[in-house]
Amino acid sequence: MYKYGQYCPIAKAVEILGDRWTLLIVRDLLTGTNHFNELERGLPGISRGLLAERLRRLERMELVEKVALGNGRQRTAYHLTEAGQELQPVINSLLIWGARWAFEEPEEDELDPVLLMWWMRSRVCIDQLPNRRVVIRFDFQGARYETFWLLLSQEDVSVCLTDPGFDLDLLVTADLSAFFQIWLGRLTFDEAIQANQVEVDGIPALADALPSWFAYSLAAPAVRAAQKP
Repeated sequence: MYKYGQYCPIAKAVEILGDRWTLLIVRDLLTGTNHFNELERGLPGISRGLLAERLRRLERMELVEKVALGNGRQRTAYHLTEAGQELQPVINSLLIWGARWAFEEPEEDELDPVLLMWWMRSRVCIDQLPNRRVVIRFDFQGARYETFWLLLSQEDVSVCLTDPGFDLDLLVTADLSAFFQIWLGRLTFDEAIQANQVEVDGIPALADALPSWFAYSLAAPAVRAAQKP
């Protein structure tokens, strides 16, 4: 921990929160990610050792508490304390400022399709899905050429890195950069389709309904608001 040697509440706060990854860990805890492996999936680039160290430090600072689930599998969960929960307005302010002043087109090294699929998996509108399993293949192009399968049902949502062997309902061919921007609110689904950045093939009724199956990023409303003249 870097200490600034200043008797100032801002300096004291930055001493706790200014380390790399710390605010992103808090961001994910605030959105309901509570387990170590889930936190790791949402923070590509962080090592397990560094994530463990940051969580321990947040525990020592009494921003996070580690809770044993007691289900016989020795699993634990991480929850923000009252002090941690009070960081919500701070994160919201950073989101609004970042959307207005620091959020442009993504750079290639920021486009991780595995992270995008993880985000999509966690933001499915279950109540909008048809009463059947839907199998979607995503073929991403552009910065990265990779293929994933998303299995959607009202009971479960799964991401597959290899062909699960089910009949395909929809094939989404998309520029990876464009799909990230759809997810974060810089583009609409229709705009990307009209620009030939996204193409959806398959059962027409399912293709038409596809955009309504996702809640998209929690950051998207702030990004859309920042784009208005």
